[in-house]
Amino acid sequence: MLTKLKRQEGGITCNGLPVRTIDTVKNGDVIIIKTSDTSLLEPNFSLDVPVAFENENLIIFNKSGNMPVHPSIKHQGDTLGNFFASLFPELTFRPVNRLDRDTSGLCVVAKSAYSANLLQNNCSKVYYAVVHGITDECGTINAPIAREKESIILRCVREDGKNAVTHYKRIAHNEKYSLLEIKLETGRTHQIRVHFSHIGHALAGDDLYGGKRDDIQHHALHCGEISFKEPLTSEIITVKSDFPDDMKNLLKGVYENGKN
Repeated sequence: MLTKLKRQEGGITCNGLPVRTIDTVKNGDVIIIKTSDTSLLEPNFSLDVPVAFENENLIIFNKSGNMPVHPSIKHQGDTLGNFFASLFPELTFRPVNRLDRDTSGLCVVAKSAYSANLLQNNCSKVYYAVVHGITDECGTINAPIAREKESIILRCVREDGKNAVTHYKRIAHNEKYSLLEIKLETGRTHQIRVHFSHIGHALAGDDLYGGKRDDIQHHALHCGEISFKEPLTSEIITVKSDFPDDMKNLLKGVYENGKN
C-alpha cells in the first residue's frame, strides 16, 4: 500500500503538500493518506440487509439464507456486494469471510485493503447448524477434503485431500434433527456440509450433500458469532447474531428462545 501511495500523485501529504515517508513531521501537522479503490460493483438500492456492526474500518452484515455474497453469471445485481455498493459507492467490496448463498449469518466486509489484510485469517467464527438425525453430544470430525472428480463444485472426504477439522457440540435435538454449535480449525470449501454428510448427519436443506428440503428451503447453517481484533485499535470485538426462525422451527418444542 505504501509503494502505491508513493507513486500516486497526492498519495501522502503533510499540510497539503507532498511528503515522503522518511520526512520528519511535527506535532500539529496534518497527514493525509489518499487511497483510491477500483473494481466497483453496480449498486442496488432496492436491497436491504441488516447491519450487525460498523465502524470506520469494517462493516458486518447479517445476511439472509438466500443471498449470494458475490455476483456471478446467474446472480447479477442481487448480491451482498451490490447492497454494499449502494452504501459505499466509492469502495471496493472486500468480504473477509465468505458464506455460501444458502447460508445465513454474519459476513465481515473490510472498508479498505489495509483493514482487509489485517482481518484476513484473524476472525474466529461460531456456526450453528441443524442436521438430520441425533448426533453424539459432542465430537471432532478430522477428515481430509478434496474436490470431487469430474466436478468443479462438489467436495468429498478423500485421503489425498487437504486437512480439515471440525468441532461440534449438540445444543438440542428431537426425534428428527439435532441443533449443533460448530467451530472450525480449518476453512475448506463446503467443510461443514461435507463433514456432517460424511458421518451420516447431512445438513437439513442441503440437497447437494444428502440433506432434505422437506422442512426448510435453504441450508440450515448460520454464522452466529464472530470475534476479531479491530484493525487499528487492536480491541477484541465480538458480534453475535441469532439464527433465523425457520431453523428454530425445525426443533420447535425443544428449543425455544435460546433454551432447551
